[in-house]
Parts: sequence; structure tokens; C-alpha cells
Amino acid sequence: MLLIVGTMRLPAENLAAARPVMWRMVEASRAEQGCLLYVYAEDLFDAGLIHVTEMWADQAALDRHFAAAHLAEWRAAWPALGIGDRDLMLYDAAAPRAA
Repeated sequence: MLLIVGTMRLPAENLAAARPVMWRMVEASRAEQGCLLYVYAEDLFDAGLIHVTEMWADQAALDRHFAAAHLAEWRAAWPALGIGDRDLMLYDAAAPRAA
């Protein structure tokens, strides 16, 4: 299992325009084979900071995601939305357990 965790930032004034674009990308990603979790969450205390959490069954699933058309469309929207300051880390994870 692979886990991607991190943040990205965009100008707070662009959040309204970014939400529908993010929604389409997240929904399409969640429908992909091997996607176990895909979440974008706005930070409650830092407007424009988006927390990213993804969980993938294996590298093949993640590779298919990286090649997906909806991800290319999402990345193409970044300049207009001012998305930058991406800080994402990929982790190899074992089976989940209760915390």
C-alpha cells in the first residue's frame, strides 16, 4: 500500500474557482481501480492551504493515476488557479491498524 500525504497552496481568493475543478479530479481519482482513499481538505486556520491524503493499493495503481487524463487536466488548471507550494511525500505503508 502506498500513502501520499502533504499540502499544496493557492491564493485564498481562488478557492471558489478551484473547488469545482478539485471536485472533478478527486471524484475521478476515487473511481480509479486501486484507489483506496483520496481526500483534499481545506485548512481551517490557513486559508488557501489544502491538505492532501491519498492511499493506493500498489505502484501499478499509482502509475495509472499519474497517467490519467483527469490528472493531466487538473495539472493544466494549476497556473490559472495559482496552485503552487506543493509539498507531497510518498510512503510505503503496511496494513492499517487502529491508532
